[in-house]
Amino acid sequence: MSIHNGHRDRIRRRFLEEGLDQFTDVQVLEFLLFYCIARQDTNPIAHRLLDSFGSLSQVLEAPVEELRKVEGIGENTAVFLRLVTQVGRYYLTDRASKAKVLPTLESCAQYLQTFFFGRNVETVYLLCLDAKCKMLCCKKISEGDVNSTSLSVRKVVETALNTNASSVVLAHNHPGGMAIPSNEDIQTTRRIAAALQAVDVHFIDHILVTDDDYVSLLQSGYSFSDGHL
Repeated sequence: MSIHNGHRDRIRRRFLEEGLDQFTDVQVLEFLLFYCIARQDTNPIAHRLLDSFGSLSQVLEAPVEELRKVEGIGENTAVFLRLVTQVGRYYLTDRASKAKVLPTLESCAQYLQTFFFGRNVETVYLLCLDAKCKMLCCKKISEGDVNSTSLSVRKVVETALNTNASSVVLAHNHPGGMAIPSNEDIQTTRRIAAALQAVDVHFIDHILVTDDDYVSLLQSGYSFSDGHL
């Protein structure tokens, strides 16, 4: 036990002095596991997690029930690991929300990207702005499986009207894919743009997000000013 304690102290000191930049995936996981597995060597467990899921990000995005199948991972540890990306997303969106005014398409897209951090299912958000580009809300509209989501045009319109939005930006992610609009994305955007135009809400753009990229349909050559693409 004293050997493990000494090792843990060395890892903690290294983190405090250097941060995580020079840590390997195994060392990051081993360090995280210190805080939910006491008096045990967590290095072999970290290796088993990486062997099972392939990478640190895939470990942290894995469902709790899958994490629990790995030897040495109990309920509390699985929940703790799943919490990491959730806290990261919460932190990013909280920090981004301090900038309430989003006057450019780029600022809207950068703000929206934070809502998809660590998400491995297709999710849709609606960013609502007032006439001065002040954020009124950013609300999750729908969530589906890893490949698709069902999006209600009525819910988009109701959200915009309930917040008294002057304009909106729609965003959704393509988990594990490319930020390229599908035919379904384009058809859905056409319906939403027309429905919002009918209630005098300006549809600014539809943003497609991946892990490290985004694509604006507006900047890709589509126009929404008349409710058509």
